[in-house]
Amino acid sequence: MGSDSFLAMAGALAARLPDGPAALNLCERRDSFLLAFVALLIRGQVCLLPPSRAPAVVAEVMDEHPGSYRLDDDLVEDRCDAAPADRFHVPAIPSDRVVVIGYTSGSTGRPQANPKTWGAFVAATAFNASRLREALRAERTHAMPWVLATVPPQHMYGMELSVLLPLLGGVGIHAARPLYPADIAAALDELPAPRILVTTPVHLRALLQSSQSLRPLDVVVSATAPLDRDTAREVERRYGAALVEYFGSTETCVIASRRTACEDAWRPYPGVTLQSAGTVTRVGAPWFASSVLLQDHLDLRDDGTFVVRGRDADMVEVGGKRASLGDLTQRLLAVPGVTDAVVFQLDRTEGAAVQRLAALVVAEGLTEAQVLAGLGPAVDPVFLPRPLVRVGKLPRNDVGKLPREQLLAALKR
Repeated sequence: MGSDSFLAMAGALAARLPDGPAALNLCERRDSFLLAFVALLIRGQVCLLPPSRAPAVVAEVMDEHPGSYRLDDDLVEDRCDAAPADRFHVPAIPSDRVVVIGYTSGSTGRPQANPKTWGAFVAATAFNASRLREALRAERTHAMPWVLATVPPQHMYGMELSVLLPLLGGVGIHAARPLYPADIAAALDELPAPRILVTTPVHLRALLQSSQSLRPLDVVVSATAPLDRDTAREVERRYGAALVEYFGSTETCVIASRRTACEDAWRPYPGVTLQSAGTVTRVGAPWFASSVLLQDHLDLRDDGTFVVRGRDADMVEVGGKRASLGDLTQRLLAVPGVTDAVVFQLDRTEGAAVQRLAALVVAEGLTEAQVLAGLGPAVDPVFLPRPLVRVGKLPRNDVGKLPREQLLAALKR
């Protein structure tokens, strides 16, 4: 779709939207989401991004924003018939205008609202695009890249890389959100080079475990969870693409990147300031309304880069010893035969001396005892998860994260 046709359709949709301060953008098709987002910009309404489409969650967000309404694929299709471009104009958007309110995923508690201004989005997108073009081969730097994203646009990572990047960063976007390796391959077949795959560690592991061949990729982008170096190197080897990992949060958007196959340290975006305070870090940037406190323990280096040591909520203490849940999970994933896993801490039982660790694991052909035996040599005995429950799949959400409520529920099945 050309830019003129797109703007005409967005303008037609904007003229037909209900009055109201905000709308929940629940569109699953990325082209519908883009049209809805631009229509809301034209109307001066805020785009609300709920952490899930669960009816209770949607109702909760709507209650927080009286007068808001829902936008979905059917409504967008019904109301965005193409109209002549001269029937409307895209107004200038003040940099301090809140255009999106995103919600945290709920993996560490109740989702929290995070307002985003247009100016912050413009600044962050420029850096996101710059880091992607740095990763392109020299002969590709002047071509228009095409993005295929496996993450939903309602998640801030998906919003940045598959909505704002096409609007502001000079890239094309595929409308689909493929789930399985064969779907990813089919969608890539429809894109010209250079091709960029925007995805998560969960999807990357699934691709590597499959025998699915892919069209040549130029860049693979990963975020939402830490990616280990061995996986990054295997991705680069198999697909011949540079793997760029982005570091950020719903609260900050992307603030740093690294080439994980050959770098441990993260390179912050120009203007980003980091100040460690024990196990947390305060982040500032010229495009932030105010500094943001992250629950990440960062080691800041003299050259301006940093290494992530873990989240405050990620650190556990058992028997006077400390460990990272993320590190324990990586060690569990390294057990031969384990294809997916998570280690987490149970709620404290009244009267118990310590909070126990638990684990869910996907390991076809292995018993729970065999998985524990494989993990034993890699961790201190006090950190062996008990219970460790073998499941068919982990209760991941759309971007591969694991809401705590779902983990606890899975243990009881």
